Amino acid sequence: MQPLLDLSRLISSTGRAALSGLDRVELAYARHCAAMPEQERCFVARSPWGPFSLLPDRLALPLVAQWEALTRGEAAARPLKALGLAARAWLMSGLGVLPLHRRLRGMPGATLLVVAHQSLAESAPIAALKRRGARFIPIIHDLIPITYPEYSRPRQIALHVRRLANVSALADAVLTDCEAVRADVLGYFGGLGREMPPVVAAPLGFDLPPLRSIPDGPVPERPYFVTLGTIEPRKNHLLLLNLWRDLAERLGPQAPRLVILGRRGWQNETVFRLLDRVPAFPGLVEERRDATDADVAFTLRHARALLFPSFAEGYGIPLIEALSLGTPAICADIPSLREVGKGVPEFISPLDGVGWRDAVLDYSRPDSPARQAQIARIAGFLQPRWDQHFNALQQAVARISTRSSDNTTASVAVQSAGMR
Repeated sequence: MQPLLDLSRLISSTGRAALSGLDRVELAYARHCAAMPEQERCFVARSPWGPFSLLPDRLALPLVAQWEALTRGEAAARPLKALGLAARAWLMSGLGVLPLHRRLRGMPGATLLVVAHQSLAESAPIAALKRRGARFIPIIHDLIPITYPEYSRPRQIALHVRRLANVSALADAVLTDCEAVRADVLGYFGGLGREMPPVVAAPLGFDLPPLRSIPDGPVPERPYFVTLGTIEPRKNHLLLLNLWRDLAERLGPQAPRLVILGRRGWQNETVFRLLDRVPAFPGLVEERRDATDADVAFTLRHARALLFPSFAEGYGIPLIEALSLGTPAICADIPSLREVGKGVPEFISPLDGVGWRDAVLDYSRPDSPARQAQIARIAGFLQPRWDQHFNALQQAVARISTRSSDNTTASVAVQSAGMR
């Protein structure tokens, strides 16, 4: 395989200088491809005018290096923004479109890898590369806008339908983050009566921040819990805030603390009003919107547990991060988190407020048997690795090659039969 890796998302994220979960996946792919010989891979991105453009190494490699440094707490945002502006200027110029087409002539194994959903909405740029011999493998991270439309904007629902239609029409193989999403993808297209290319579940790897970058400050004496992720309706912060208001009334200053790590999202005004106005929350509920990777790791490492009451998840990177740090987790009982958690966390229905309250009170005690039992289970948790993910990618490529060979053999046989 000779990858054409789409870096459109990493370029678009340079303005905020903070990595989301999908950004981290694209960065892991960029790191993997950057280690390959230059003639065996290239970086691409969508131009504002539509087509994919070659992104020269002189722009792509420093961008990847700066993102890597930022995850280690070693880079300021200004150089990253400058690199993003330089990449956008190159893409706007259109000067990389024809060089990409020329590169494809010498890359018989060229495979367009689209890690983020944003480049899947338009079919023409992908089809243009396929006409020049490239194969196409995207990752589908979830079907949440379709399976849980109540948690998405109407525009996002229609956009995701279009993305999946383009994948069905153009992809040579599809990767998903886990078996639960693979089942959703196959069920969705099966219900529409559409054929699908091979769909392969390839669990994402996870990289902890370097230990030297994690602060070695004093551990808070007061027990606290952490929830990690954008504050949006499907994450079910409302359950936690109602629970903490109840704890404040019952226990007063003796209640455990709740630390919310994540930016405010959309369509969640009730939660925002609770965070801003409930008199009991100052000193009890802490909201941190721009925590670094190292700060997140430190906060998670010393928490009584990660709280993850989501109604829907595609994969659940916060769960992997907590368990990799040795921190227990209390999770929503949904298929993707059960698969990722491998039997380690406590699982409770995201609708069971009393169950969540009882679990939080139990885990807040220093002698909690349930927490100690989970810590023992964590010892057997195997953190997913990127090399395993890329092995699954290579297997998907091999399936494409085998299928293409079989189709060619069948075509020759049909032609031979017609000549007799």
